[in-house]
Amino acid sequence: MNKNKAAGNAMLILTSFIWGTAFVAQRTGMDYVQPFTFMTGRYVLAFISLGIVAAVIKLTEKKEKILAENEKPLCKIKRRNTVLSGLVTGFFLFLGSTFQQTGILYTTVGKAGFITSLYIVIVPLFGVFTGKKIRKLVWIGVVFEIIGLYLLTIKEGFSIGYGDLIIFASSFVWAGHVLSIDYFSKKVDPVYMSFLQFAFCSILSAAAMFIADTPVWSNITAGWFPIFYAGVFSAGIGYTLQMIAQKNTDPTIASLILSLEAVFGAIAGYYFLGEILSIKELLGCAVLFTAVIIAQFPEKSKK
Repeated sequence: MNKNKAAGNAMLILTSFIWGTAFVAQRTGMDYVQPFTFMTGRYVLAFISLGIVAAVIKLTEKKEKILAENEKPLCKIKRRNTVLSGLVTGFFLFLGSTFQQTGILYTTVGKAGFITSLYIVIVPLFGVFTGKKIRKLVWIGVVFEIIGLYLLTIKEGFSIGYGDLIIFASSFVWAGHVLSIDYFSKKVDPVYMSFLQFAFCSILSAAAMFIADTPVWSNITAGWFPIFYAGVFSAGIGYTLQMIAQKNTDPTIASLILSLEAVFGAIAGYYFLGEILSIKELLGCAVLFTAVIIAQFPEKSKK
């Protein structure tokens, strides 16, 4: 393994650690503020931090950009696509965060992390609607997913926890978020897209905050650290590390490393919040993690 790949993998491990521990920030933040208030603070900080990153990237670029007359229509189309990408991904981000931030009030950080990670299995399933053939390993992953969800979420009397159900719904939204990013990233600058994504998500969150929440400034300042961590570290720094790292890392390896987010989330929930999962729930986590890994392995090509 060369130095660039080793550095890239190390960055991805750090990213998965930041994202996993951010579940704790999301949970503890609810002790101070309501869901939409937390989301507003988080994504405003993400917008600012990524804006700084975007500015630094553009300032350090040494490429000269000369706009010819015949390129102007193309640039207008690109600008329109960039704004559209921010609107679409920002909406998915807002909706996914709404489900996740609400659901985490009624479940543990560890369970939330593992259930959320199922978007990795759900993404290829959405390919059915576009006529794509689903790989056998994905179907095997789906079977493991169903078994894992049963072990992790189904309680006595064959009932499912309210929070678990909401978090599970969020995993479908995150799958849509991933697919929208994949679609637009081929058409626009991903840094600008994410910058606008956080901007639009901040606007939607703020609107929802004033409609559904009762924001109190003293509560916001009291809970500044979890909001700051979720906004600057999870969104701003986490995204930047991922963006840099994946330039030197195989996509499959990157996905596998980022799957550790769920593991770090469970460890953080135990260490910081004293959350203890039962043997049945731990087994469910293991089966879900297996489902995520299986779904990401490429199948051998037929010679």
